[in-house]
Amino acid sequence: MEHQTNRYLGTRAIGDRAGAGRCGRLVCASILALSLLMAAGGIGLAQVVGEEAELDRLRAKAEEAMGNDDAEGAAMNMGRAALMAAQLGKRQTEPALRQAFKATEHLYRSQEHGYRGLALFRRAGGELPASAGVCGSLQLAQLELQHAQDTLAASETPDRPGAASPRLPAIRQTTDDWTIVLSSMQSEFRCPN
Repeated sequence: MEHQTNRYLGTRAIGDRAGAGRCGRLVCASILALSLLMAAGGIGLAQVVGEEAELDRLRAKAEEAMGNDDAEGAAMNMGRAALMAAQLGKRQTEPALRQAFKATEHLYRSQEHGYRGLALFRRAGGELPASAGVCGSLQLAQLELQHAQDTLAASETPDRPGAASPRLPAIRQTTDDWTIVLSSMQSEFRCPN
């Protein structure tokens, strides 16, 4: 069988045993050790980058769900994103990054409660004024938003301008935008302040 394969392909189909010994034991051991060191060194970085990418993916999935008029799905994905942000924040050793992820967690919890309130409003038939459950969800959203704003204010360090996380400007902008959206939801649903 090997002979027929060689005849048609013009090469050895099954590796020859002499070639297997070409890679000396020392060279093979060195390559294996180097591969293991590179893999072990990259695991920590890959995990953080992978988890931050997952955080962004969950946020994008929530935004997509809202674009598809699925407030319940958006709330579920924002809840998952908030949980991921909390886990990432606990693992950070830099205070600036820890603060950034804490602010992100509060912002995403606020959005989760806001989306859940919208889902409850629609499920109840969309009658105004909104029910106490809807208004309660929006009040929880407002409370979490206040925590996010407080965390962002505490993370400002005018004495050390480079100490802030590079994620903070995007978080601030999203917080400002969500403040406007949440305020309009509360007034549209006629919820008491």
